[in-house]
Formats: sequence, C-alpha cells, structure tokens
Amino acid sequence: MALRHQQKVYLPKDVRSNQYITAEIIVTDALLAHYTDYKTCYQTLSRAIFNLAEQEELYNIHVITNDKLPVVRFHTEAYCFPTAEQIIFFYNPEYHEAQTLHSQDDYRARKIRIVLLATGEEIRSNSANFHIKVQSFLAKLMPQLPEKDLKIKIRDHQHLSYDLFAKAKGNKESYGYKLRSISDRYKARQCPLPEGHGSLCYVTVKLPLSRKLKQALLPTHTDDFTPLYKKLEDTFIQAASGNKLNRIAMVANGLTPLVRNSKFDQVDGTDEVQMLGFDPNIEEQQYIRHWDGNRLVETVNFTIAAGVKDSKDDGLSRYLNRVEDALKSLTSELALDKSREELIVRFHQHISYKAPE
Repeated sequence: MALRHQQKVYLPKDVRSNQYITAEIIVTDALLAHYTDYKTCYQTLSRAIFNLAEQEELYNIHVITNDKLPVVRFHTEAYCFPTAEQIIFFYNPEYHEAQTLHSQDDYRARKIRIVLLATGEEIRSNSANFHIKVQSFLAKLMPQLPEKDLKIKIRDHQHLSYDLFAKAKGNKESYGYKLRSISDRYKARQCPLPEGHGSLCYVTVKLPLSRKLKQALLPTHTDDFTPLYKKLEDTFIQAASGNKLNRIAMVANGLTPLVRNSKFDQVDGTDEVQMLGFDPNIEEQQYIRHWDGNRLVETVNFTIAAGVKDSKDDGLSRYLNRVEDALKSLTSELALDKSREELIVRFHQHISYKAPE
C-alpha cells in the first residue's frame, strides 16, 4: 500500500460523528454549606448552568448529580436510558436540544457533572470551536458559583462510528479521513489545551453472538461456552498480532467496557462497568480478557487501543487501517454474512485536563 494511501482511512459516507464534553466539579462541604439541602443546591446550580448555557449558545446540556456515568450514542430519536450506574443519551446532533437535571433529592453527589453535547452539522470539523465555546462557558460559570477556587475536570469525548460491512450492503461511497490527534487538530484551530493534558485513542467493536455463530462454534445442548470464547479469543489475538496491534481486550461478561489510561487512572470495575486500563507508552503486548465459560452473553466487546507512536503526525489513519485489516481477518475467519449482519466500529478520541491549571 502506498504511503499516501496509508495516511488516509476511507470510511463510509454515512459515518456518524459525535462529540460531548463533561465538566466535573467536586462537591465539597464548603459548597453544600451555601444551601439548605441537596435538592436546593442541585436545582439552584442547574438553573444557573442552563441560563448561562443559553447565553453561550450551548443547546444540549445535562446536569448529573447522582454520580451516574454518561454514555452518548447517535439515534434518530432523542431519549435517555438510565441504569443503576449510567445514563445513556441517544440523540441526533442536527436536531435535538435539551436542558435536563438528572438528580436524586436525598443523595449527596461526589461530583456535579455537566454534560454538553455538540449540536449542528459537521461535528468533527467544528470540534475545536465547540471546545472553545465550552471553555468560555466554564470560565464565566466559575465566578457565579458561591464557593471559589473549585477545580473542574474537563473531558472531551469524540467518536466516529460506522458499519464495517457497509460496502457489502451496497453503500459504496466513502470519504477519505486524514485522522489526527485532538491536540494537533485543536492547535491548528487556535484552541489552547494545557501542556499536561491526558489523551487516549481506541476502537471498540460489539460482536453479537448470533444463532448462526453459536451453532457453528458450540455443540448442541451445552452449558460450557468455553469453546466459543476460546475460538473468538484466539482468532482476535491472531488478527491483532498480525497487524501489530498490541493493546487489546475481549470482554464477554455482560459489562460495559470503559477504557482508561492505566498510568493515571484507577481501573477497578463496578457492577455495570468493566474498566480496561492500557498504557499507551508501552509497546509490549497488553491483553485483557474478561469472560466466563459458564455464562453465555449476547454480545462480545473487542477493544483495540492506540499507542503514543500511533497518535503522532498522521499515524492515526495508519492505525485505523490496521484495525480494519484485523477486524476483516477476524470476521472472515468467523464467516460472518456481511450483507445481512452489522458490525459497528467506533473510533474514540478522548482528552482530559483540570482547570484552572
């Protein structure tokens, strides 16, 4: 493959682009002392946040005061699906707006989490402008809070999602992306980021365990699903290794994978979330597995994380090309029906930092 071709990755024309930014404010005794109770605190702060967001032309904003983790997905209809530990937001950035407080009156939150969802068109092209707008919003919000010198943890989440089998379904049109790190893109758009900001890039894929796949890999009337998981694991490792992808994980325990940098973040799991910690600075293989041969799940999650070298210059395009080659090798070995089955690839980019530094 020519070098010029490797510097771009060709994705289906109908690729989905999402961006959302979270701002986390630690709830302290000093902050709560300004209010009569938790409910008053949450309602008063959320009103101030919503009023300022309207002035700053931020039209899809949520305030979470029950410590649930936000997850954002594209959908033609707007709705949120709360679980015990998460709030999953579905929306179309072109059309949907919101101002919602997600709260529990008698609960003391560890953090007040402000979730700002990008709206409009050309989400990826305008990502730096959205980040600048959020920075301006937060700079104006902080002096309005009754307690001064509060720290904010800012996380910028972006992802592209598409069906790996789009061409097999007749969607022949594609667009060439020259993928760059968020910091490089933002620097070119005069969007300042702190020198020590954290960054992470990875791909996630959900493989549904279809009836056909289970019949092909398991004997009938069995309660031991080890052969199924072992086949998937071995095929995945071989496909990843063949494309020099060293930071990988397979999760088949019914939990939602959450990727973090193991050098900086705790990677303990919860009842709903399976934490996956990768160190992007280490080139040796990092393989994480979470499955139980006694339990059959509906979906297997594969994760492939990028390294520091992958994120330099135009390396992310080459990285995603290698990921696609590995996934095509995996799905070919499993003999998936590309014209009927769907395999959604999500290319994630995250940055995080504390403000003010």
